[in-house]
Parts: sequence; C-alpha cells; structure tokens
Amino acid sequence: MWLRVLRGTVRSGLTVERARLEPLVALRGAAGVALVIGLALWLVAPDFAASSAFGAFAAGVATFQRTWRPRAWLALAAGAGLAVSTFVGFLAADGHWGLFVVLLAVWAFLAGLAWAIGPTSGIVASLTVGIMLVTVIIPATVPGALGHAAVIAFGALVQAALIVLFPVRRWGAQRDALADAFAAVADYARRLRHDPEALFDPEPLMTARAAAAVTPWQAQRRPAELHGSRALAERIRPVLASLADPAVGAAAAGPERDRARELLDAAASVLDAAARSIRHGEPARVPAAAVEVLRARDAAGLTGAAKRAEARLVALLGEALESAEPSGSSSSPAVSFASADQPDAAPLLRPAMPALVASAARAARGELRHDSPVLRHAVRLSAVASLGQLLGSALSLSHSYWAPMTSVLVMRPDFHRTYARVVARLAGTLVGVGVATGVVQLTSPGAYLSGALAVTFVALMYLLMRTGYVVTQACVAAYVVFLLGMGGSDWQQTVPDRVLLTLLGGALAMIAYAVFPAWETPRLLDRLADWLAANGRYAAAVMDGFADPADPLRARAVREALLAARTARAAWEEALARAKREPVRHPGLTRATADAAHDAVAALGRAAMLLEAHPPERGAQPVPEAARFAEALRVATEQGARELSEGRAPRWDEVETAFDAWEKRPGGQDRLVRRGAELLLEALEDVTETAGTFPLDQASAGPAG
Repeated sequence: MWLRVLRGTVRSGLTVERARLEPLVALRGAAGVALVIGLALWLVAPDFAASSAFGAFAAGVATFQRTWRPRAWLALAAGAGLAVSTFVGFLAADGHWGLFVVLLAVWAFLAGLAWAIGPTSGIVASLTVGIMLVTVIIPATVPGALGHAAVIAFGALVQAALIVLFPVRRWGAQRDALADAFAAVADYARRLRHDPEALFDPEPLMTARAAAAVTPWQAQRRPAELHGSRALAERIRPVLASLADPAVGAAAAGPERDRARELLDAAASVLDAAARSIRHGEPARVPAAAVEVLRARDAAGLTGAAKRAEARLVALLGEALESAEPSGSSSSPAVSFASADQPDAAPLLRPAMPALVASAARAARGELRHDSPVLRHAVRLSAVASLGQLLGSALSLSHSYWAPMTSVLVMRPDFHRTYARVVARLAGTLVGVGVATGVVQLTSPGAYLSGALAVTFVALMYLLMRTGYVVTQACVAAYVVFLLGMGGSDWQQTVPDRVLLTLLGGALAMIAYAVFPAWETPRLLDRLADWLAANGRYAAAVMDGFADPADPLRARAVREALLAARTARAAWEEALARAKREPVRHPGLTRATADAAHDAVAALGRAAMLLEAHPPERGAQPVPEAARFAEALRVATEQGARELSEGRAPRWDEVETAFDAWEKRPGGQDRLVRRGAELLLEALEDVTETAGTFPLDQASAGPAG
C-alpha cells in the first residue's frame, strides 16, 4: 500500500503536462519578483530585497490557486496577511519566546480552520504561518520589523498592479469552464448513441456554475457569450437523456432509434462548435450535415414524448449557437435552425465583502465538531508548527524555522495530499539544493547575480506550478538558496541544515497524521447516504411539479434540489477518491461494491432527470397520484439514508404502496409520469440489492488497519 502510494507520488510529481503550462502568467509573476528585488537592492539593502521578494513570491503563489475571484485582490489579501503575520510574530518573538510559540500555535490553528472556506484560503493562510516563522531572524527592532512588513506588502502590491496592468487572457478561466461544460454535454450525447442509459458526470456543470458567479461590476463588463449560456447546457442535458432512453424516449430499435442516433450525433457537433466558439471568442461553425439533420424534423418518424424531446432539443441547440456568438461581432451566427429566444438570465452574484466575511466565519464555526476533518487538520497544524519550532531550536541548527515551515506548507486536511507533498518536497529540496549549490560553487555570485538566479528559478516554479510538484519544489529550494545568498547568508552553513530540517518537518507532518488521523474511509457510507437522500428530494421535487403544474415556484424548487444533489454527489465522489488512496480499508465497502452503489444511487438521479426533461405546462391537468408518490419518496429516502448510514439495508414499502395505488388514467403526460415513477422505484430497489452485497452490519465497526 505505502509503496504503491510512493510510486504514484513520484510519477505524478515528475510528470510535466504541457497543456497546463501558462508561460505568460509565469512570466508576469516572475517579472513582479524581479521588479521588487531590483528596486530593493538599488534603494535599500539586500536583506530587505529578500523580504520584498518573499512577499512578491507568496502573492504570486496565491494568485495561481484555483479561484474565480479577481486575482489582484487575492494578491493584496495574501500580502496583507503576510505583512500582519510578520509584524505580530516579531512583537511576540522579541524577548518573549514562550509567547511566540503560543501565538504560533493559535495562528496555525486559525490557518487550519481557513480550509473550511476553501483550498485557496487554506493555502494562503498556510503561507502567513510560514512567514511568521521567518520573523525570528529579522532585525530585532520595531522599526526594522515594520520595514520588513512594509516591503512584503509592497511586493504583493507590485504583483497586484501587474495583474491589473497586464491581464493575461481576460475572462479566460471563465471561458474555459463554460466551454468545458458544453464539451462535456457533447461527449454525453455521443455516448448516448451507443449506451442509452449512460451516466453523466455533472462536475463540468458545477465548475461552470462556480465560474459564472460575478460581482455587479463584473456582470456589466463580462462578454455577452458568458451570460446565460450555462443554463442552456443545463437544460440540454436532460433532453438528450430523455430522447435516448427507450423507457421514455425513442424506441429501442427501428427507425425511431436511427433518428435518435442522428439527432444525438448532430447535437454533439453543435455543442462542440458552441464550445469552440466560447473558448476562443470566434463565430460558431457547425458541419452542414448536422444542420440538415436538425432541420429535417418533418420527415422524422419520432412520436409522443420522443417527438416533444426532439422539438425541444432543436430549439435549445439554436439558442446555444446564438448565445455563443462573440460579443461585438457584426456577423450573424454561422447557422440557425430555431427561432427560440434566449432568456435574459440574471447573473449569479458573488457576496459582498461583509457577507463574505460572515459566511467564512459561519463555515469555520461549522467545522468545530470532533469528527470534522478540517478541525483535526487545524489541531495537527497547530501542534506540528509549535513542536517543530521547539525542536528546530533545540537542535541548534541555523534557520531552525525551516522544519516547522516545511510541515505547515505540506500539510493538508487529507492523508494522500499530505503524504504526496512530504515526499515531493523532500525529493525536490534535495535536487534543488544540489543544483543551487553547484551553481554557487562554480560562479560565487554577488547580490545582483544571486537575485537574477533567484528570479530565473521562481519563473520556472511559476511555469510548473500546476504540474510536476517534485520539479516545482526543486525550483523553490534553489530559489530560497539564491535568495539567502543575495542577503549575505553563507550557503555552506545553511544547506546541510536545511536538508536535515526538511526531513524533520516532513516526519513531523506524517507522524501527526498517524497519531491524529482524519480518514475518509469510515465516513463513506455517510456520504453515500447523504447523496441518496439528496437524490430522493430532487426526484420528489420533480414529481411535485406534475402534481401542481400551476405552482410558480416549482421550477426553483427543482433547481435547488438538483444543485443539492450535485453537491452531495461531489462530496461522495471526493470521499471515495480519497478513501481509495488511504492505507485503510472499509469492512463493508470494497471498491467493486462502492462502484456498484455509486451506479445505483446515480440511477435514481437519472430517472428524476428524465422526468425533468418533460415539465408540465402551467395549464396542464394536475396528477394527484404524483403528489402522494412524491411525499412517500421524500420520506422513504430520508429514512433509507439513515438505515444505510447505520449499516442496514433500506426498504421502500411506502413508495411501493404509493405506486401500486396509482390509477391509470387517460392522457399521455400521465402515462409518462407513471413510467417515470416506475423507473424511480426500480432505482431504489437496485440500491437495496446493491447494499445487500456487502456486510452492512459491520460497516459501523470502523476501518480495517
């Protein structure tokens, strides 16, 4: 187990994916570091140049994290946090060593809780702990500490200014996220041609939704093709599924199935064209053959629900092409085969700063429970930071802060990423220090040449930050060696100590996780149960729409239930992925049974999606049986989720009773709804059957070591 994880870590750490490189962004970040180093060397002194370089470096690292917020503000926030931690740490360390250790423990604990807000906040908070550890070697005067805090903030300010003055591919990340959503739906359409019951991974749609959240100022300035298009991808997906599924769409064989395959292939071509248009800001170009297929509706042999799905699909694809037309383009869309109008969707607004702070505080408070992985991470981070500082000092090694700083920067809330970063940081430090040492021996660089070499390696680090973690860490180690050499530190005294302290810091991080773990494996059934309950609420909300078609809030209720179901699915899939990389095993869930359970619960959501593709009109006749079925479904899935979480196979007697009491009434829509209810019940029975394949009565006993 451990050797397999080690091999995977080394392999992924050494792999450089060219598609993920961003040379212009890396060049801009390195230019910011070079600018602050040059100005500090020219106007102040080498030691201030090192501090300013650290601020610019850390601000650049923060802006490379995955976030949809303006990166200039992220650089400023990182710089402010670094400056504050520098000065506060100095005040505590100046003659009050015990107070500094206490402050370090508290600060590290709060930094660990910052992971409740998100990965970007957690990483930036870890950087502030790292700079606080460096404060023990800065000049022992208050004005000196203020000066170093100021130049650190200045370095971040320079990075923020460069981001504003030289934007690289403005709105590029949002374009990619939206284009990936359309491309994912296109791939789904192609898979449905061969597998009418294929499952769809909603992650691209979730990412596109996160990317679509903007401030009011941004909402007025973003390109038109990024406004409202995401909703189209959301609406197209269930229509594709309902057209392909023989239960509610085209027949399994014959002319209807041939027509359905033609439509799915044409839809994939249109969606790919829309994705390319959005990604590159160019007019959409659709193959002529796909256009002819979509226009040939009168000659098609589809009937009933499949015919309605075809008409709806053609209209939505026409809207997708119109919405993908680049803003400011005077040309008309390359092709049009529908006259449907694009609705003026309201933008998703990001919360203002006061609301954001309040939301962050609520998220952190919500993690203050004994079983929270974030709380356990905060406790580990606090203990390791303070213990590492004490051990590093006790060993009387130069730059003793390197041990706790190594621990703080590699630790993550989950086991796999912590372990991978420990191994990668150790290997990268050895390589980077060795390369930098050889360069120093051969060239004996002065302050300016050391600064130039530091900028070179930080440019490589920025370039490789999104890929090749071992290589990135080698660049960081070399950067620090040259930075210290620029400030006058003798590398011969610091490099051997740094390697030893890196080993110590990595060992502390791993020991902390072994002593106080937060395994995801024991919580797998809870995550699966949450997803089951969320899918049940989503299916019940869809059924409620047929029970009361005139309800003006039904569409909103379905949408909110769908988003909650996606969130629960993402939590389950993330937990499952982490559990597969942990050196423990669940006594009830094997990989095969976990995958089978995933498919069973996903089928419940898919059955609800098929019904969602055929919403009733406002004036449609209510289906009272749907209301009773929806209520039984909602109650039963909540109870079934509790039973599954407690290690018991769920039962669906109430749902079966409600379905058996359904009276067959005339009307195509009623038959469609009843068929959808039958699919939902079949999916629930599959969940029970799958749950019976592993010993649920042992599931609460904890993971096997």
